[in-house]
Order: sequence, then structure tokens, then C-alpha cells
Amino acid sequence: MANTQTLIAEAYSAFNLRDIDRALALMSENVSWPKASEGGRVIGKEEIRAYWTRQWQEFDPYVEPLEMIDQEDGRTAVKVHQLVKSLGGEVLSESEVWHVYTIANRLIERMDLKESETSSDLTPSTAFSRH
Repeated sequence: MANTQTLIAEAYSAFNLRDIDRALALMSENVSWPKASEGGRVIGKEEIRAYWTRQWQEFDPYVEPLEMIDQEDGRTAVKVHQLVKSLGGEVLSESEVWHVYTIANRLIERMDLKESETSSDLTPSTAFSRH
């Protein structure tokens, strides 16, 4: 699905540029999003706005999509290069992880993290460990 992959690539671009409004315009009203740096999930655009605002006050994350795979269940898996720095520029984490997107009505409906077989939305991602 070229349109889905374009949508997802646009979302990463907006995130990396810290253009919250552009990123949120690509999401449904009740989008479900993991709080990678805190653990748990947020629901809805305004909760994502608040979460990202907090995250960017503490970390400088950059996420580059490397590969996108449309899955049989209709979701799209994205292998990303994730670089997380402190606000002072110290590299806290550099890794490749998978993000899995659910798209509905040409909007992002849900994103899930897949760091490992045992990863959970309940705890913060290891990429955001505070050194």
C-alpha cells in the first residue's frame, strides 16, 4: 500500500521536525499511541500532544524508517533506526526497533512498539532509560 507507507513516512518526518500539528493531522481523533519514554498509552490527539511535549522537554529523539512491510492482517510494520539523545547531546540509545501501525480511513489509528518478544506498553522503552 503505497498510500499507507507515504502516510507513515510523513508522520515520521513531522515528528522529527517537531511539527506536532502536521503529525496529528495524519491521525484519527481516538488514535492510540504508546508512551515509549514513560510507559503506558495515550488516547487521542491532545494526549499525544501533551506526551510529546513532555518527552521533548527531556529527550531529543530522532526516528528514521528503514523498511516498511505491509502485513497480512492489514497492519504495517516499520523497522526504524531510533536515536535518543539527552538535551545536552549525549547519546542515550541508538537501536533498531519495530513500530506496527494500524491505519483506518487513511489515518493512523494505532501504533505499537515491538522491541522484543517480551516488550510491553506498560513500561518505558529501554531506549529512554535515564543514565
